[in-house]
Formats: sequence, C-alpha cells, structure tokens
Amino acid sequence: MDRWQNRVAVITGASSGIGAACAKVLVAAGLQVVGLARRTERLEQLRQSLPKEQQARFHQRTCDVSAEAQVNSAFEWIEQQLGGIDVLINNAGILRDGHLLDMPTKDITDVLQTNLMGSIYCTKLAASSMRRRQVAGHLFFINSTAGLAGYNPGHIDPSLNIYTPSKFALTAVHEICRQELITQKLKIKTTSIFPGWVSTEIVPDETKAQLGDVILQADDVAQAMLYALSTPPHTQVQEITLRAVGEWY
Repeated sequence: MDRWQNRVAVITGASSGIGAACAKVLVAAGLQVVGLARRTERLEQLRQSLPKEQQARFHQRTCDVSAEAQVNSAFEWIEQQLGGIDVLINNAGILRDGHLLDMPTKDITDVLQTNLMGSIYCTKLAASSMRRRQVAGHLFFINSTAGLAGYNPGHIDPSLNIYTPSKFALTAVHEICRQELITQKLKIKTTSIFPGWVSTEIVPDETKAQLGDVILQADDVAQAMLYALSTPPHTQVQEITLRAVGEWY
C-alpha cells in the first residue's frame, strides 16, 4: 500500500454502511479520503469517530450522486483542493419497496439515477482526472450478487424490483469501462465487488432477523476492496463475489 500514501480516494455513499467502512480502512491506510453523501451530519460523525491523527485525512462534501450538477461541483472541488482523483469507490445505492410491475415510476427513476447514473457520472470524472494526470488509478464498483447471472431469490422473498436490473446494468458498465481503458492503453484498474446480504441500513430489520448470522458485515466488503487495491501494479482483481457462509444466493 506504500504507493497509495496520501493519494486521493473518493467514496460515494460514505455516510454509513459499506461506504463508511471503506473510508475508515483507507484513511487508516494513509490515503486522503473524500466522503460524498447526502447526509452532511453523518459524514461529520464519521470524521469525529476516526482517531485524532487520522481526522485531517478525511474530507467531506455533501453530494447526491443522482444529480449530475452536484457530482460535477464535488469533483471540481476535489480537483482544486486536492489535485485530482486516484481511487474511486462507486458505492452509493438505494432500494425501494414494491413490485416492478406496479411501483411508482418515480421510485424506479430514483433507483436508476442513484445506482446506475450516479456511478456513471462519477466514473467519467474520475477516469478523466486519472487520464489527464497519467495516473494508474483504480475504479471500484460496489455491486451486488443481485447483479450476477443466475440470481434467483425465489418466489417467497420480496421482489428487489428495479434494484436487480440496476445492478445488472452496473455489471455491464464495469466491463465496458475495463475494455475502453485497455483500448486507450491506460493502466487504470477496475474492480467490481458483488456482496450478498450485508448488514447495513438498506437491508430491512425483518430481513436481518430472518438471515440471523448468515450475513456479511460492511467491513468484510471494505477488506475485499483493500485487498484488490493492494495488489501489484501489473495485477488486476477484476471481480470479487462475497457471500456469508451458508447464504443461498
């Protein structure tokens, strides 16, 4: 991890769950971390929770990644204040209740704007920053096993509606980015992480109770990210599928 010391990592959805866990491990590893999220007060709580000697390496910006103008503004601030982006962790994601066939169209649009378009907005700007500065950076996509072929929760469990297609689309976005970076002869790595159920705020308490101890923790995903980031420059961990022991799908 020596080559990442004081490099700049941007994490979306950093106010809780996987995003907050990633922020903690990267700050501890010596990176400058910019946490982006809608909930400013939660970002400040995260900063305050860090050891005193690490707090100066955590920076926060209020940003709803579904709004392209807010993403542009946040990344412009990063460029001006910190010099550019070296690592991007596309983590922000939302889930809405209901069935795809009859849920409100606005709920569908909200999920797609956050889970898919938000990642695209951020990836374009981060890749541009890396390319302009000729940096061998790293782009991460925090996906889901819901975005894998063969995903089949069964007819008893609640439908994940548009969430599943949004994650399948993110799988395709990652692969297209990987191919385009190769075509452009850039040494930028890409990694897609597919966790199963993770004990975060997005998962209903009823589901957590049903799963019991067959569930991942946010730090499990953060450690998988750290592993991929720590590999030698010539090595790319393209995909990681992460499930709790005993998880069915």
